[in-house]
Amino acid sequence: MSDFDLDIAPAASRGRVDRYARWTGLAVGALAACLLSPIHSGEGVLFGIPAFGLCAVGGVLVGDGLTPPARSTVRAAVLEPRRVCDYVPPRMTWLLLVLAVALVTLLAIASAVATPDDLGRAGRDLTLSCHGLTEGHGPWPGLYYAVPILAALAVATAACGWALRRIATTRPGDEQSRQDRSLAIVASWGIVVSTSLLGTAVTAWGALSSMTCDGTAGTVAEAILLPVALVCLVTAPWMVFTVCSPRAGRRHRTGTGARR
Repeated sequence: MSDFDLDIAPAASRGRVDRYARWTGLAVGALAACLLSPIHSGEGVLFGIPAFGLCAVGGVLVGDGLTPPARSTVRAAVLEPRRVCDYVPPRMTWLLLVLAVALVTLLAIASAVATPDDLGRAGRDLTLSCHGLTEGHGPWPGLYYAVPILAALAVATAACGWALRRIATTRPGDEQSRQDRSLAIVASWGIVVSTSLLGTAVTAWGALSSMTCDGTAGTVAEAILLPVALVCLVTAPWMVFTVCSPRAGRRHRTGTGARR
């Protein structure tokens, strides 16, 4: 058995640990979302969505923590400092930042116009009046739902930011492995952003479309919310696929097959 064969086994083992950790995070997140969704006759989906995203982030971070860096016989020092922005995918990152801003903006506006429900719980319904008619609809993504969604976003942002900084500045490894792991971490953060925005936009659109007193403002909001939801409907599976399919593992297997 050659030294090359001995090096392939640890690399394949590292890839499996990373992949299984990511899959486990997604599976646990899906289970948590299923358990939370039936709460309040299906309204718990707005709690299940950020729970799914946080579990996905956790799976990626656990996989990164359990996977030791590849061993190299030759080490070279890089004189210029490494920065996080050098390793994150620029187009994906900018798209997700735009979606994150849209999520925070939507939750802020929805919370500002939300009203208490019939049990007095703040931020769960939307109530409008027109022509002597008052109508209300829930669920509405007010503070009751916005707080856990924003908390999940804050935790995911802090955890992923710490992981990206660790990969760029302290974690040993080659440049390609840093880029691959940074891609997975950004994608896991993107799961939190895109799924949360999808659930929020669909919930708000559903409430507005069922009301007649929303007026011009409601019509404009519906016209904006639907395309946003469609974008997230594409982005969320893309992020999940990126997390499920580590590029480093595919590249290693391809390179191994070619050299054999």
